Amino acid sequence: MTTLENPPSRPIDHLVQFGAADAAALLIGERVTTFAELDAGVGRLASWLLDQVGGPGERVASWSAKTRAACLMPLAAARAGLIHVPVNPLLKAPQVAHILCDSRAKLLVTNASRADMLGGGLPDDCAFQDLKLAEDVIDSGGQGLPPSIAEPDDLAAILYTSGSTGRPKGVMLSHANLWLGAESVASYLQIAPTDRILAVLPLSFDYGQNQLLSAWHAGAAVAPLDYLTPRDVMKAVARHGITTLAGVPPLWVQLVESDWPVETATRLKRLTNSGGALTPSLIDAMRTTFPQADIYPMYGLTEAFRSTFLDPALVASHPTSMGRAIPHAEILVCRPDGSVTEDDEPGELVHCGPLVAKGYWNDEDRTAQRFRPAPAASRYGGTAVWSGDTVRRDRDGLLTFVGRDDAMIKTAGNRVSPTEVEDVAVASGLIFEAVAFGIADARLGAAIILIVRGKDGRADPDGLTAYLRQNLPNFMQPQAVEWRDALPRSPNGKLDRVAIAADWTTKVAA
Repeated sequence: MTTLENPPSRPIDHLVQFGAADAAALLIGERVTTFAELDAGVGRLASWLLDQVGGPGERVASWSAKTRAACLMPLAAARAGLIHVPVNPLLKAPQVAHILCDSRAKLLVTNASRADMLGGGLPDDCAFQDLKLAEDVIDSGGQGLPPSIAEPDDLAAILYTSGSTGRPKGVMLSHANLWLGAESVASYLQIAPTDRILAVLPLSFDYGQNQLLSAWHAGAAVAPLDYLTPRDVMKAVARHGITTLAGVPPLWVQLVESDWPVETATRLKRLTNSGGALTPSLIDAMRTTFPQADIYPMYGLTEAFRSTFLDPALVASHPTSMGRAIPHAEILVCRPDGSVTEDDEPGELVHCGPLVAKGYWNDEDRTAQRFRPAPAASRYGGTAVWSGDTVRRDRDGLLTFVGRDDAMIKTAGNRVSPTEVEDVAVASGLIFEAVAFGIADARLGAAIILIVRGKDGRADPDGLTAYLRQNLPNFMQPQAVEWRDALPRSPNGKLDRVAIAADWTTKVAA
């Protein structure tokens, strides 16, 4: 595999033309959608979306489970010249309202119960349309829009991701970002038209959405799944003849602890991981449970999609490595002055090349912090993503993760902003201050701890717990909440987060 200096791309909605017309493209329940039907459905949905918002360039959001309409939305919006804003179905009303307001979405496609959850949180200039109507449009048989003629740099999507401070920020992705990401993954995973991919991750994640796009780029079929238990995943693998499964570490823990029939486990030939590192013991368990499957550890960040992957042939000998750059990515390890480190010298991972996103939506300040000129050593030049992650490169070019510079909590495959948890807790009206941080957890990667100071020395644990359950998604729920009469502060008057976290750790250890 080689990294192209100027890789060609096409409008992202053209992916539906890559598979054989009568080949399976989408498998939902017992329903099989062929590539020809997928193309026609994308065209009809695109025409309908354009009619709803009045013209190209507008943002259209979708908030739902993995329905057929939800799977077609990324391509239909792009075909209509619109910008898709997928919303994580696990989010609650406050987070969804922020995303709709921040993106200035003109349309939200969701079901009636989710719309009711928003209540007054739906912006005045954002219309609501029911998913059932979108499904009817796909089946209408009417004439849809033809494939688009979008330019590579045209904006195709805004994916919201938590930041180290404040509320989620929208990462702007172009047609080229999405196309080349799909091409890259299909290439290094060697996906073939005969493969079937089980899509268990949320389509609002770049990793989750790429399960659709990379499968269709290869002419393969994808089976979206909203699962409740590991057994649901097991049954879907058997039902659809799944060959490829992408997951995050907490899911792999659940799957290797399950009792897999041999004939089902051996169907899988390709396992991919991101959203947190695999431990050597978990890798061993995966190899035992799925003996016919190659394991692909990967590292990525929404601002540049995917950066590295580890060749399955090296997993046994280098289980803690992040691997090397994926196709279309250039990865440098740099010192603070931008110079490239020596072998085994820690430095910041800097991602250069055409997978770099276009910045954060409507946020010039945070864009300037993360998206900066590429180091002088870059072959691509232009803008690079300075990840904030410290890594090491060995003499063979393999990268190893060292640590994360920001305060993000990576839990159950999700990146959670401590500030977002704190803001919701304070909004309960039961506390004056809050500090959230992560602690190591064998199953989750990190568990969230919340330290709070109640009003007038009063504590209302039940009230705060109920409020958090109502206003935060499950993956943001604290594992423990501790009430205190006072919280330590630094000399400048700010809450001393390091001291608070250290005090908690000391108490637990004692």
